[in-house]
Amino acid sequence: MSTPSEPEHDRAEPGLSAVMGERRGLINLAYRLLGSLAEAEDAVQETYARWYAMSEQQQEAIESPGAWLTTVAGRICLDLLGSARVRRERYVGVWIPEPLPDRSEWFSGRVGGGRTDPADQVTLDESVNMAFLVVLESMTPAERVAFILHDVFRYPFTEVAEIVGRTPAACRQLASSARRRIAAPRAAAVPTAGRAGLVRDFKEAWQARDIKTLVDLLDPDATMTADGGGLVGAALRPVEGSERIAQFLIHMASKAPGLTLLERTVNGRPGLVAQHAGVTVTVAAFDLTGGRITRIWAVRNPEKLRQWNALR
Repeated sequence: MSTPSEPEHDRAEPGLSAVMGERRGLINLAYRLLGSLAEAEDAVQETYARWYAMSEQQQEAIESPGAWLTTVAGRICLDLLGSARVRRERYVGVWIPEPLPDRSEWFSGRVGGGRTDPADQVTLDESVNMAFLVVLESMTPAERVAFILHDVFRYPFTEVAEIVGRTPAACRQLASSARRRIAAPRAAAVPTAGRAGLVRDFKEAWQARDIKTLVDLLDPDATMTADGGGLVGAALRPVEGSERIAQFLIHMASKAPGLTLLERTVNGRPGLVAQHAGVTVTVAAFDLTGGRITRIWAVRNPEKLRQWNALR
């Protein structure tokens, strides 16, 4: 099996740097499969633990270390996805994927208080925007793994089959089923500049408690979903409709004096960060259609905001 991110590492008798050079690709894969950076890091750590549990002779017998690591990581993620579905059924409120800071923050070394390994950086592209990750959550574990490996990372179905434990034909069917979910009718993408401007207008209207402007910026059928995980206050069910969302936001603003709103990139797209006394308490991602906001995902679970608070 080839490894798209680091094909030059596929050789026998790998040195430490060659094997560890696969780490970034594994983190990128695991985050897209799991929707959680913390779980992705655990999966990759377990993958390396299994590699180093082998003898030197066993390692040298593996023709493609990168392929071996990817196969093991994929299988670990597949198992985790199965158990995650059970855990998320018991989750308090709605589970939203863990939001990631702007890529420049990762490159600056500021994430994790300057302790972030460059190998742990997640490449922020269209396959990690919040709308995409939320759709992935609707897939079965096998659909998600087959789709991500084939359509995002370009693995052939013969190699996907080794990871999923099914035939190439079955994996092709899984990816096709997942593709139909992704291909649900969507309006044309809003340019980045337009997205940033709309999010900025939303922020200013919220700060001014201008309910009329908020309603105008929101699609009439907009939905806002919050994730507090039972650890902090959050709406347990999605808030639907532009007027109800605007009223809810104004109500929340009145209950949280001293809240600071910052424009930040969230999973590669313009978003907002709310801070109180310098601590990030909410990260909001947006989906836009036809010049209006159609979806808002507000992550408030502090366990999912650790990367954001490490930026302080």
